[in-house]
Amino acid sequence: MKKFFIVLLVVCFVLAGALSVYAEEELTVGFIVGSREHVFYNLIEKSIMETCEELGIEPLVYDGELDANVQSNHIQNLISMEVDAIALATVDAGGVAPAIEAAQKAGIPVFTFDSPASTSKDIICHAGTDNVEGGRLGAKEVLRLLKPGQTCAMIGNPASSSVLDRQKGFEEVMNDQKDVEYAFFGNYQGDANVAFSLMEDWLTQDPDLGAVFCAGDPACTGALGAIKAANAKTLIVGFDGNPEAISAIEDVENDGKYWVSEISQNPALIGKTICEQILKYLTTGKVDSELIPIDPFIITAETLKK
Repeated sequence: MKKFFIVLLVVCFVLAGALSVYAEEELTVGFIVGSREHVFYNLIEKSIMETCEELGIEPLVYDGELDANVQSNHIQNLISMEVDAIALATVDAGGVAPAIEAAQKAGIPVFTFDSPASTSKDIICHAGTDNVEGGRLGAKEVLRLLKPGQTCAMIGNPASSSVLDRQKGFEEVMNDQKDVEYAFFGNYQGDANVAFSLMEDWLTQDPDLGAVFCAGDPACTGALGAIKAANAKTLIVGFDGNPEAISAIEDVENDGKYWVSEISQNPALIGKTICEQILKYLTTGKVDSELIPIDPFIITAETLKK
C-alpha cells in the first residue's frame, strides 16, 4: 500500500508538471499597442508585461506604429504562430477589420483595449477609457476656462475610434452652448508637429483664441510650442494624463500658464484589466463584460496639490 501511494504521488507530480507546461504553451497572447512613440501606450505595455508575468501568460507585444497596415501584418503573423488570443489598440477600426476577421475565422479570440474595433463583430471584450465621457469633461473644462466672447478649438484624429468618441462627447456639450463659438477643428494625425502647424494657423486667424481641447498629449506638446512661439494666451486642456502633462501643469510659472488642465486616463488599469479578462476567457470561456469602461478624471494644478 505504501508503495502504491508513492507511485501515485510520483504520477501526480509528473501530470502536474505536464499540465503546467501545457498551460504555459497554451497561454500565449499577442498584444499590439498603438505606438511606442507615445508614452501612454508605453505605460499600457508596461502594465501588460507586469500583469502577464503575475498571471502566467506569455505576452508577445508589438508596436502598431499608428498604422492599420502594420497592425494587420502583426495580426497575420500572430495567426500563423497560432497564439491563443490577440489584443490590440486599433488605430483604424475599418482598416484593421479584415485582419481581425481572419483571426476570428482561425479560431483565435480577439480583444481590444484603449481603442475599440467597432466595425468588427464578435470582439470578446474591450477595456478602455470612457472616451465619450472624457470628451464631455474636456468641453466642461474649456467652458470653465473661456472668458466671455472667446472662441475655442479642438485638435483630434478622426482615424482613431477612441478620439472620435472624445470628439463626440466634446461636441455634445459644445452644441448645447448658444454663446460660445467652437471655431476650429483639426486632425493632427498623432503627430506633434502637425498639431504645431494647426495651432500656428489658427492663431494667425484668431490671435485671441481662448482655449483648445487636445485629444492626446502629443497634440498638447505641439500646440504648446505654437502658443509660446506666437506669444499667445490660449489655454490648453489635454487628454491622456502622461507624465509630461503632469510636469507641464505643475510648472505654473512656465508651461503651466498655458497647459492648465488634463483629462487623465489610467493606462496601468487598462493593461491590467485586459490581461485579466483574456485569462478569464481562456480558462472559463467567459468575461466579466463585453465592455469595461474605465473612468477618466480631471487633473489641474489644484488637484495635483491634493
